[in-house]
Amino acid sequence: MIDFTGLLDGWPAWVSTLFLVVDIGIRILMLGIVPGNRRPTTAMAWLMTIFFIPYVGLAIFLLFGSNKLNSRRRKRQLLINDDILHATRDDDHPDLVPEDYPEWIHSAVRLNRELGAFPPTTGNALQFYTNYGEGLHSVARAIDDAQHYAHVQFYIVGNDPEYVGPVIEAMKRAAARGVHVRFLFDQMGSWRIPGYAQLKKDLTDAGIEWYRMLPLAPLQWRWRRPDLRNHRKIVVVDGRVAFTGSQNLIEPGYKRAESRKIGREWVELLARIEGPLVDHLDLVFATDWMLEANENLFSELELDTRDRPGTVVGQVVPSGPGFPEENNLRLFNTLIYSAQHSLRMTSPYLVPDDSLLYAITTAAQRGLRVDLYVCEAGDHALTNHAQQSYYKSLLDAGVRIFRYRSPMVLHTKCFTVDDEVAIFGSSNFDMRSFSLNAEITTMLLGSASVRELNKVMDSYEEESTLLTSEVWEQRTRGQRWLDNVGRLTAVLQ
Repeated sequence: MIDFTGLLDGWPAWVSTLFLVVDIGIRILMLGIVPGNRRPTTAMAWLMTIFFIPYVGLAIFLLFGSNKLNSRRRKRQLLINDDILHATRDDDHPDLVPEDYPEWIHSAVRLNRELGAFPPTTGNALQFYTNYGEGLHSVARAIDDAQHYAHVQFYIVGNDPEYVGPVIEAMKRAAARGVHVRFLFDQMGSWRIPGYAQLKKDLTDAGIEWYRMLPLAPLQWRWRRPDLRNHRKIVVVDGRVAFTGSQNLIEPGYKRAESRKIGREWVELLARIEGPLVDHLDLVFATDWMLEANENLFSELELDTRDRPGTVVGQVVPSGPGFPEENNLRLFNTLIYSAQHSLRMTSPYLVPDDSLLYAITTAAQRGLRVDLYVCEAGDHALTNHAQQSYYKSLLDAGVRIFRYRSPMVLHTKCFTVDDEVAIFGSSNFDMRSFSLNAEITTMLLGSASVRELNKVMDSYEEESTLLTSEVWEQRTRGQRWLDNVGRLTAVLQ
């Protein structure tokens, strides 16, 4: 515990007494405040911080201790959820999920409808892009075909001539011919990218309507926990075609000098979607647009087109601080505990809470084949150490860990369950994605979708090294210490 009493030498006795009373009072008061509605591990980490450095710890807690949006945004989100329920009421068909599917799939679908407001839809067609440039060029072509509107939303945006330039130029051309182009990007995710100020100017000059998501603007009474993020990636054109996945609107090296120096690129997954799922992704975009622009788009969306270009059954699952429950975590745990044969999971950031860790390790201990695909060396050192702190528990349980070759960043987020369910989207398997980030996840049913995602993970396995317990036990004490420190900071939420 840090002792500040030496700083009070020479001060009157009553000042020292007051300081001591306040110091003890902070500790006692926070004992009854911090544990409220928090995981025990998270509460303990915060209490340790406050007990060791009371004044600094209290300041950090007041700044970062709440993962809730302000009351105005929460009320608006609840109203939007009601609007979504109304807009999708005609999509509720209990026979969409075939009766011969296992009961646990029906249960997961009901859970998603209860938590995220979206029912399952059928008649969808999907195409997955694993080539970074091909995915963005497909987005640009779709925007060039826009006749009414183009809705574009990304966590990180950074322009460049080769990858993002074609998308931005397509947006400008669309705006010039009278298409309503709306653009959302996360303020904290994008402001540090080189060229950010010029990009905003170019968008404005082109007549593109844009807003920053979750901005920090205290002078406009827009304040919240600084590290809350809108991590979603969605593009919708005329309600006809949509794109979603893990890929941001930035070149594969994220415009970082270090990436260019060492040859680091991000490995991504982007899906092109046609069918009713497009409507639901458009509604999620409209939700975020209303929260930032205070404009209701629901009446303008090209919904209920009823095109059925494919046969895939799918369900959109939004999650984030605007929802009362951790929708993505509840779904992931439900699916993992329901698995009967195999789990294959990919994420760059695997920092699970106890419930997810137990679900994964229990699956392996039940005799399932459980494969994890992660980065050999992540792009965030502290998060990478936090992730590594879980490897021993996973390996001991029988989980196979494949580490994608360094210096590449395996940024895809997806997993498959048996031969029945495929999941992909923006959500990692970490506490940030469960509690702090607004995320978008898509659940697909059926063996065809599972095969498509498994092919993607097969390609990752070819570029990965299987981690063994023998190799992992050879780490130095210093490396283990750093892993444990990273694990502690990861739960300060």
